[in-house]
Amino acid sequence: MAKKKNYPLRLDPELYEMIESWAKDEFRSVNAHIEFLLREAVRKAGRLKNK
Repeated sequence: MAKKKNYPLRLDPELYEMIESWAKDEFRSVNAHIEFLLREAVRKAGRLKNK
């Protein structure tokens, strides 16, 4: 498996709280949920290459 890229991310505290709550609802960590949301956005934009 490819190594993941580390990237510092600054978020508005209110946005972080919303994502944290949403992640809990989906049984994910905040990090995993942010990655999921970004992947979905890339897929919907037609930019995700099939693996």
